[in-house]
Amino acid sequence: MQVNLKMLQGRFERGYALDKHSLYSLPAGYNAAGHIQWHTQRTEVGEAPYQLKYRQQQRYVLPLALAVQSHILPLLPGFGLIVPMASSHVRRVQPVAAIAHALGHLVGKPVLALLSKAKGAALLKDLRTRAEKHAVLTDTLILNRLIHGEGRWDTLLLDDLYDSGASVDAACDALRAYEKIGDIFVATLTWR
Repeated sequence: MQVNLKMLQGRFERGYALDKHSLYSLPAGYNAAGHIQWHTQRTEVGEAPYQLKYRQQQRYVLPLALAVQSHILPLLPGFGLIVPMASSHVRRVQPVAAIAHALGHLVGKPVLALLSKAKGAALLKDLRTRAEKHAVLTDTLILNRLIHGEGRWDTLLLDDLYDSGASVDAACDALRAYEKIGDIFVATLTWR
């Protein structure tokens, strides 16, 4: 899979995205319900999560996990745990969680759903500013205390899209409130 890595900035130790989400999007007319339709040209990495999320094409899970493993993980120090970003939608298969589990299998690391979102939370894609997104996330992101035993875990937070950084930063803030979490590293599939 062809990638174009980008270093990310935020409230985490280090983070990277594999590639830009889309190259361009042009209006393509209106559907029968009067909603505008778009012709979007995505990068190879951008097309894969789109097909996984909206077309349920599970064949993209392993290639995306392999891309994270081969392109991002060599740039990060060691970590002991993978945490998928909390999902906004209920789906039969949660794309980020599926990729996290595939990555965990590849690298021999546990995957824990330490983050979830409260029911009825506003969709981030419907919000425009980082401040609006942060306000919603602060009220809706739930920390699940699932780690047993002693010690702290350096953690890889995995997400599909890095836009303003509000969701990743809110997730890092929630994880830092957990005494079992050490350093936090971030890997996202795409950036906008």
